[in-house]
Amino acid sequence: MVKHTTHTKLRSLSRFLQILDGTFPSGIFVHSFGLEPHIIKQNVKDINTLKIYLKNLITDQYDNMEFIYIKKVYDALLGNKLHLIKKMDNNYGCYLTYEYTKSSINIGNNYYTQIKNHPTKQIVKEYFSLIENKQSLGNEIIVLSAYAFDLDITLEDFIVMWTKKNLINIAATTLKISRIKPSEVQQMLFEFDEILENLDFSFDIKKDKITNFNPLFEEIIFAHKNLEPKMFAT
Repeated sequence: MVKHTTHTKLRSLSRFLQILDGTFPSGIFVHSFGLEPHIIKQNVKDINTLKIYLKNLITDQYDNMEFIYIKKVYDALLGNKLHLIKKMDNNYGCYLTYEYTKSSINIGNNYYTQIKNHPTKQIVKEYFSLIENKQSLGNEIIVLSAYAFDLDITLEDFIVMWTKKNLINIAATTLKISRIKPSEVQQMLFEFDEILENLDFSFDIKKDKITNFNPLFEEIIFAHKNLEPKMFAT
């Protein structure tokens, strides 16, 4: 039994690592959340300020929105509440900018196309059926949360893997728009493992409220009318 369980977990992690690899075949999208204007204004100018920027992204953005969304999706899946998953999926774009919304749905549907024939849990099959029938939008974070749940990947493991994927992709954009060395970025990303291990995964569905106000993004973007966030896509 232990051997079978171990093999099943390894297979789940292997499958999920494959689809999280943005280079093939889905492509990736990374909303920089104001990284380039931060660099232009010298708020991010070296590896230490980049690390602060990414830590604040977790605190000011993910912890108040994406993490709560993931927790709510897992809770709805556990409770077999398909109507809530559909509602959250279709409302997700209300918190996002227009370009981010389009990319979230496009990438989510790319993931869905690859994995739609693989789910084993009935609730996940039913959610995927909603996407197939154009009754649910299929945002990236909802699709990936559902598939991680289907693979018996824990909430904690999924949040850590999803966050690390985004941190890697965002940090990689600095190589295009700054002089920070790749070796420094790599070592800095290793340091985030300890930060991710200490995330607060507790969740109160009645008290935890979603907010899309991100001071990291708002302060810099609105400081100059000509600075706009960019979407890095491949």
